[in-house]
Amino acid sequence: MAEGELPAVLILDIGGTHGVLEDLAALLKKHFHLITMKEFLGNKEEVRKKIQSVFVFECRPTIDRELLESLPNLKVIANSGVGVDHLDLKMISSFGVKVTNTPHAVADPTADIGMALMLASARRLVEGSVLNFLGPSYFFGTLRFCCERDDLSESIFGM
Repeated sequence: MAEGELPAVLILDIGGTHGVLEDLAALLKKHFHLITMKEFLGNKEEVRKKIQSVFVFECRPTIDRELLESLPNLKVIANSGVGVDHLDLKMISSFGVKVTNTPHAVADPTADIGMALMLASARRLVEGSVLNFLGPSYFFGTLRFCCERDDLSESIFGM
C-alpha cells in the first residue's frame, strides 16, 4: 500500500437488495477504498493483493476457502452483525485472518422492540390502529350510531 493510499476493503455491493447501505458506504469511503465483488471478479489479478479486509454486511459476501485463497494480503473480516454463526471461524483462522463482530450492539434496541411487541399484542394495538384509520364500518358494516350523528362524543367507537 502506497503512502496516503487508503486500505482496500471488499464488499458485496453498494445499495440494492443485498449491498451495503449507501449511508454506511459513504462513511466507509472516508477511511477505506471500497472494492465491490463485481469489480473484484472483473479484475481479480490487479486488485486481489490490495484487499486487506472484507466487510460482511447481512452475511454477504460469503466467506469460503476459494475467496480466502484468492486474497493473499487479507488481515481481517469485519462482520457488521452480532453473530458469527455464518462464518467458519476455524477455516478463517487457518489463513491467519482475524474476525470482528459487534457483540451487544443491538441488545437494548432488541429488548425495546420485544417489549413493544408484547405490549402491542396485549393491548391489541394493531387492530386498534387499523380501526382508527379505516373506521369501524370496515369491520362491522355501516354503524348507524357512528355515521348518522354529528355529535363527536357519540362517534367515538370503543372508548
